Amino acid sequence: MTNQTNTAALRGATRYVALIPAAGVGARMAAGSPKQYLHIGAKRMLRHTVDAFLSSPLIAHTYVVVSADDPFIDAVLSDAGREGSRVTVLRCGGATRMESIRNGLHALGEVLGPDDRVLVHDAARPGLNAALIERLIVETGDHAAGGLLALPVVDTVKRRDGGSVVTVPRDGLWLAQTPQMFSYALLCRALDAATDPAAITDDASAVEALGLAPKLVEGHPRNLKVTLPSDIRIAEMYLAADEPI
Repeated sequence: MTNQTNTAALRGATRYVALIPAAGVGARMAAGSPKQYLHIGAKRMLRHTVDAFLSSPLIAHTYVVVSADDPFIDAVLSDAGREGSRVTVLRCGGATRMESIRNGLHALGEVLGPDDRVLVHDAARPGLNAALIERLIVETGDHAAGGLLALPVVDTVKRRDGGSVVTVPRDGLWLAQTPQMFSYALLCRALDAATDPAAITDDASAVEALGLAPKLVEGHPRNLKVTLPSDIRIAEMYLAADEPI
């Protein structure tokens, strides 16, 4: 089946939407604004992230969750909310990432059906592109527990144990990325059941807490999370190269 045929089949079966929590302050960047609003090349980081979803014909709509008093979002996403726009800003962000996602999901209760797929993606991963989005959707398929992009660990892993250092076998170890995709009903159930936010480090871990095993789909290093100032240059290099995946 060709990619074009794949795309047509997927568009007719299930609705896919993106949900981007963007209410964080990015403390580790030590910048004058939240890190999602820093420039990566000519555009703000969040603009790159949103544009990745807009470039995919598989994504019906993109929702961005920000804090109620966010002063930057209107300028960065000036097209949001316009007639024909595929972007909507939800001003219901919470104190934590999980709270922002939960609030966003609840705000969409009358928009999404239980079987619609929600792709939750970090605002600070501007290297996402349409090819990775398609790979996640196609390879996850109708897997009941959903799926996520991730990278198999290739480096030797060390763990400090008291005064000693222990080598950890890397077989079977993966580094989670985003998007992480689940049905709307499953994601709501998983996050509503999460009683300890500290134990839920990503959306997949909330689903795993229900006893389910999301599918791991191999991602790409370009989809890195910008956390430190030095990561900005790396992201710029990947975006400038724009090599096929």
